[in-house]
Amino acid sequence: MKSDEYSLALLCDFYELTMGCGYFNSELRDKTAYFDVFFRRVPDGGGYAVAAGLEQIISYIENLRFTDADIDFLRGKGIFGEEFLEYLANFRFTGDIWALPEGTVIFPQEPILTVRAPVIEAQLIETYLLLAINHQSLIATKASRMVRAAEGRPISEFGSRRAHGEDAAVYGARAAYIGGCTGTACTLSDKLYGVPAGGTMAHSWVQMFDSEYEAFEAYCKLYPENPTLLVDTYSVFKSGIPNAIKAFKNVLHPMGMKKCAVRIDSGDIAYISRKARKMLDEAGLNECKIVASNALDEYLIRELISQGACIDAFGIGERLITAKSDAVFGGVYKLSAVEDKDGNIEPKIKISENTAKITNPHFKKLYRLYSCDGKAEADLLCVHDEELDANKPLEIFDPECTWKRKLMTDFTARELLVPIFKNGELVYKIPPLDEVRRYCASEIASMWDEVLRFENPHNYYVDLSQKLWDIKYALLNSKMEKR
Repeated sequence: MKSDEYSLALLCDFYELTMGCGYFNSELRDKTAYFDVFFRRVPDGGGYAVAAGLEQIISYIENLRFTDADIDFLRGKGIFGEEFLEYLANFRFTGDIWALPEGTVIFPQEPILTVRAPVIEAQLIETYLLLAINHQSLIATKASRMVRAAEGRPISEFGSRRAHGEDAAVYGARAAYIGGCTGTACTLSDKLYGVPAGGTMAHSWVQMFDSEYEAFEAYCKLYPENPTLLVDTYSVFKSGIPNAIKAFKNVLHPMGMKKCAVRIDSGDIAYISRKARKMLDEAGLNECKIVASNALDEYLIRELISQGACIDAFGIGERLITAKSDAVFGGVYKLSAVEDKDGNIEPKIKISENTAKITNPHFKKLYRLYSCDGKAEADLLCVHDEELDANKPLEIFDPECTWKRKLMTDFTARELLVPIFKNGELVYKIPPLDEVRRYCASEIASMWDEVLRFENPHNYYVDLSQKLWDIKYALLNSKMEKR
């Protein structure tokens, strides 16, 4: 969401500006650089993640401008020369961007997005690219886990009031929808992105009336098409369910309406839902649905279902919108190559004592390999100019255990990174959000169950081509010799 009070051009780490000024005043000013956005670890110890946030990045890039107020503020810092400030005043992104479409299943160490641009431009957009991908990919991944735990029961996102700010509420609802949620309580996400908004009532509605039955009766009269009544304001069994049954029969049935639901927001939900189901069925309300909410996550959902809870749908708030159990996605933005004026690309590598932080160099492309039954078997990182021949056997190594290998002999390959911007111009058609959601569901369906496990998931293969492997280890050896 864009505030009228500030431009997003200054939504960057300050060192991006100081480095930009340094590049501007050096021979590196017009140097073309390649940066990759990737992550190192799947949240919650899971086997996969879901990419999200690209639409917001596109909007950011298209509208990226430094206002007069921005320039005056930077001038007031006293460290930037007038020539650099003039450069910023006329700033436009002129580079290229490739990215994985939103909803793509992603794995550690592979590029989610690649930037090729003059180094100042590439540096200045780092913060926004990371925050957009890190936040929405985190929530989309968490939503996907919860949706799978629910085993076909719909989940609505209820977390706006617990989100970390208004942007987190709106974009979080959007990401949750990509991950498989059916709707949201956030009205603004519906207006801006078409995430279906819905809701029922709070305890305060019930308390405002002289009796619980009057509250239910009034609500059913106002919203006779599939009303949901909150039944735990006082006592679920002594008054909540009996009054809901009475309201449904007195108000809805004479109107020929049969769709209705009750919501349980506290207590032992497994036990309460089973007893509530029995009371509703005995009253002839077999079509009445039971909705459960109250600080749920994928593990609690799975436990409730295993205990025979009679729940038809879930509403999930804080543990989804904040990804409470593991709230950091950890995406990073690393230089992978530079390009000279003749178009020659020089790979770059970052070395660390922590081997997980050693980067994969060069301008790369990413293939996903599928078996003949359509299941994803492995991803392969290649140098940008390589072409994969699916007619030749291919040996893939496990990234964690190089002795563990998979021989691919009958497979199809799909290139995952697609062009988004070319010379600063948008060349990508943003799909409707419903299409992104369906694509995400198909991506999940293409994964083996072993990869989708909550605990100890199978380690999905992400390997380097022989050419990229050789380049990486030549750079490693060269850098180590110079240390």
